[in-house]
Amino acid sequence: MIPEPASVRRRSRTWVVLRAVLSIAIVAGIFLGVMPAIASYSDVWKTIGDMSWFEVAVLVAVGLGNLSMYWLVMVAVLPGLTTGQAALVNQASTAVANTLPAGGAVGVGVSFAMYRSWGFTNRPIVLATIVSGIWNNLVRFGLPIVALALLVIGGEVGGALVLGAAVGLGMLAGVIVVLGLVVHSRGLARRIGGLAGRAVSRVRGWFRRAPVTTWSESWDAFSGGAADLIRDRWLRISVTTSMSHLSLYVVLLVALREVGVAESAVSSVEVLAAFAFVRLLSALPITPGSVGVVELGYAAALGVGLDPVGKAQVVAAVLVFRFVTYLLPIPLGVASYLLWRRRAWDPGVSDRGNRAPTTAVPTTEQLDIGEDD
Repeated sequence: MIPEPASVRRRSRTWVVLRAVLSIAIVAGIFLGVMPAIASYSDVWKTIGDMSWFEVAVLVAVGLGNLSMYWLVMVAVLPGLTTGQAALVNQASTAVANTLPAGGAVGVGVSFAMYRSWGFTNRPIVLATIVSGIWNNLVRFGLPIVALALLVIGGEVGGALVLGAAVGLGMLAGVIVVLGLVVHSRGLARRIGGLAGRAVSRVRGWFRRAPVTTWSESWDAFSGGAADLIRDRWLRISVTTSMSHLSLYVVLLVALREVGVAESAVSSVEVLAAFAFVRLLSALPITPGSVGVVELGYAAALGVGLDPVGKAQVVAAVLVFRFVTYLLPIPLGVASYLLWRRRAWDPGVSDRGNRAPTTAVPTTEQLDIGEDD
C-alpha cells in the first residue's frame, strides 16, 4: 500500500470532524425541530412514564433476544466460532458502530482484531464479513416486497412502500445476479473485482487517497471460498439472518402495543411495512447507527392518520424501541470489549492457526473490503 502524505491524512481527519459535526446537526435538527412537530414531547414522556415495570422488563427481554439472534448469523458464516465469542464480537463492534462517525468501518477493525486473537486467519474472517453483509442486504431488500404483498392481500397499499418495494426489488435482483456470477466463475469474479477496484480507486483519487490494488485477487479468493460456504450453509445463513431482522420487527411491534397503539390503529402488517421501508432508509450511513433518521422514519410512517394522542404513543414507542435496540447495546458492548481485553474468555481455538496480537486493529484497506461495512 502506498503511504499517504501528511496533507492527505490531515484532510482525512478534517473530513471525519466535518462528518461528526454534520451528524450532530442532523440529529439536533430532527429531535429539536421535526419530532416536536409530530408529537408533543410532554405527551410522549407521559406515555413512557405510564409504562409498568413489567412492560419495561418484557420489552428489554425481547430486545436482548433480538441481540442474540445475530450471534447465530455470525456462527453460521464463520465455522468454528462459538456463540459466546460471537456475542463478544457482535456487542463490541455494535457499540463502536452506534457511537462513532464511520463507526461501521471501525467496528469491522475491532471485530477483526478479536477474531484474530482467537486464532482465526484473514481469509475466513473477510469471507464471513462479506457473506453476512450480502445476506443482510438480501433480507433488507426483500422485506419491502414481502410487506407490499401482505398489504395488497389486505387491500391497503401505501405509495411510499410501493416505491420502497420497487427499489428493494431492483437491489435484490442486482445483488443476486452479481453474487451468482461471482460464485459461479472465479475468472469473472476476478474481472468484476478489477472493475470495482478501478472504480473505487478513481473515487479515492478525487480525495487524493491511495488506490486499491488487490481487489482482483481478493474477489478471486472470495469466489472460491464463498462457493463452498454458500453451498454448505446457505440455508442456515438464510434462516438465521431472517430471524435476526424479524426479531427486530417484533421488538418494534411489542413497543407499540405496550404504549397503547392498538391493532385497529396500526396493524401488524402496517408496522412491518414501516419497518421494511425504514430498514431500507437506514442502509444510508447518514449518522452513527442512523440515529435520528430511524426515529423520524418510524414516527412519520406509523403516525399517519392518527390523532395527537396516537402520534404521541407512536413516538413514545419508537423512543423506547430505540433505547432497547440502539442505546442498550452500547454499555453491553463496552463490557464485552473489556472482558475480551482482560482475557477473561477462553478462546479454545488452538487448532485454528497462529495467534495474532490482540491489540492490532487493521485498517479497512488491509482488509481489502472498502471503508464502509
